[in-house]
Amino acid sequence: MGRFHSFMFATGIENSYPTIGNQRVRIDQMDKCGHYKHWRLDFDLVEEIGVSCLRYGPPIHRAWLGEGHYDWDFADLTFADLKRRNIIVIADLCHFGVPDWIGDFQNPEFPALFARYAKDFASRFPWVQLYTPINEMYICATFSASYGWWNERGTTDRTFVTALKHIVKANVLAMHAILDVRPDAIFIQSESTEYYHADSPAAMNHAECMNAKRFLSLDLNYGRRVDSEMYEYLLDNGMTYEEYHFFLEHHLKQHCIMGNDYYLTNEHRVSADGLSRHAGEVFGYDEITEQYYERFLLPVMHTETNLAEGPDGNEAVDWLWKQWANVLQIRNKGTPIVGFTWYSLTDQMDWDSSLREENGHVNPLGLYDLERRVRPVGRAYKKLIEDWRKVLPTQSVCLTVPVIPPQFYNGSCIGQDRRHQTQIPDSPANTNF
Repeated sequence: MGRFHSFMFATGIENSYPTIGNQRVRIDQMDKCGHYKHWRLDFDLVEEIGVSCLRYGPPIHRAWLGEGHYDWDFADLTFADLKRRNIIVIADLCHFGVPDWIGDFQNPEFPALFARYAKDFASRFPWVQLYTPINEMYICATFSASYGWWNERGTTDRTFVTALKHIVKANVLAMHAILDVRPDAIFIQSESTEYYHADSPAAMNHAECMNAKRFLSLDLNYGRRVDSEMYEYLLDNGMTYEEYHFFLEHHLKQHCIMGNDYYLTNEHRVSADGLSRHAGEVFGYDEITEQYYERFLLPVMHTETNLAEGPDGNEAVDWLWKQWANVLQIRNKGTPIVGFTWYSLTDQMDWDSSLREENGHVNPLGLYDLERRVRPVGRAYKKLIEDWRKVLPTQSVCLTVPVIPPQFYNGSCIGQDRRHQTQIPDSPANTNF
């Protein structure tokens, strides 16, 4: 009935949709990149490139019209076609924005409302087994409620902590709700892996604080007690004792894969005044992922990376090779890494301004351009998958993920006896995969 995947090659269809301009303008990447018009062709390209998994989700602001009220028309079309093609979906349910009627991530009703949305989605599409309920929780809270770029445009520690606790609680409640429908669901957190380098001795305290803060979303999501400085920071900025203990008591770590993202902008140089700027690749994906793995002891998946195709035409191809070398290095060290993702399938729009401005700039980051013509990195990724797909299962470190392909789902689930587990030892030997 099932099939065990020793390694999941993936791509994704970019579905960010934050609001900007005091929430008057929604930046819908599916619209800007032509997916609503070309979705069938996009799924053809997914099959052409040879990936086994697709990070994909319905546009929440179009599908979720009110509490218990939905427009599933587009999701019904697209998910039926994905099932017909037997493409394994990692369902991306909330990607940097919420429907207008909810407002923003400051809304305390968001977690419970989102959990119902997730459960109703899972009930409608029960063959979907893999989920990223909320994408990049730390980045979402930071850009929306600390930098003042998206959605509520908050700029204080209190707005950041409020957004973070609501986002992570929504993610946790959604996992519980999905498990009520699909007891063998697997949750792949796609979270940004960050590191902050001190520029000078005077910057060391700032960098140390930032390096503790980067873990907050996953600490809360996985029920790990935060560092003492971060505990004080959370409580000083509006998190209550009861809210904090919710995360310690309701986590579902045993159902999770730690998905982490790495871009050229993920490492930062911190100056003596506490300000930071991009540092480029210093440690790299390998070293920073090891830091996250040692903290959470969960199977890992590289869930996002890309680089723009530059004037030489080979910049993205070289970056793909470098990221894959890092994945192999992690695997050779014995860290259980189960997948890799080039994100996204097609080029994107206006990410050069972090979606803060609507300029119509095409970002050449995809495996295909917006005319759906393959880029050199698309050809390179296809060949990489062909070359490595049969080799990886023969290697010494081989962790399998129990995934049921859509066409083999018959209404029953594996691992149902694990449904109500709430805690496991912090040991890589007890990951339930």
